[in-house]
Amino acid sequence: MKIDILTIFPQMFDSPFADSIIKRARQKGIVEIETHDIREHSKDKHRSVDDSPYGGGAGMVMMAGPLVEAVEGISRGKNSQCILLAPQGEPFTQKLARELSQLDQIILICGRYEGIDQRAIDLVVEREISIGDYILSGGEIPAMVIADSVIRLLPGALGNEASAELESFESGLLEHPHYTRPEVFRGIAVPKVLLSGNHADIERWRHEESLRRTSERRPDLIAKFECRETFSGTSKKHPS
Repeated sequence: MKIDILTIFPQMFDSPFADSIIKRARQKGIVEIETHDIREHSKDKHRSVDDSPYGGGAGMVMMAGPLVEAVEGISRGKNSQCILLAPQGEPFTQKLARELSQLDQIILICGRYEGIDQRAIDLVVEREISIGDYILSGGEIPAMVIADSVIRLLPGALGNEASAELESFESGLLEHPHYTRPEVFRGIAVPKVLLSGNHADIERWRHEESLRRTSERRPDLIAKFECRETFSGTSKKHPS
């Protein structure tokens, strides 16, 4: 996969993409990440990319010209998508991360200031995505979130491919609790079922704990999960 990131602060991405899973994925040639400085397409000596909004109001707006030219300067394949990180975008979910991981290229536009000239959105943006209902200073952190979430789904990115299948949200539920050595820590013991060696009982316990945790912490997910299970004909009553 190729990930192109358009930003006015390309240096923000140096550290997050230089460690751990993303670093290994880049070294193995699984993903190529390139940042593009939108200011390089500015037409004045100050490298301006923003201006005051028509109609008045607080703040500045990113101009269409530099942004559109930055996108048009990127070589694109057929299986690519240009995405704007914006509060008005569709919510980012694990399902959407999987959808994006099937592409050969994603272009992530990091907005700044009060927003982007709508004409730039109309001309080059194919999708708008939001990582949550809160305000950030710009689209750089959302771009990092999406890149990390998508890259870990690419074949070969994780040491154990099964890890991605068993994580929270993949099944529609939160993940069950995890334990490792020692068996007793400060008086708290590992649940006996995990030491039993009975894989059927272990899987049953994990599923029940996922249901319980999701019911307590994210009842909205439980409702969606039960609707999906009912539709598929495999509905089971979750623990109260």
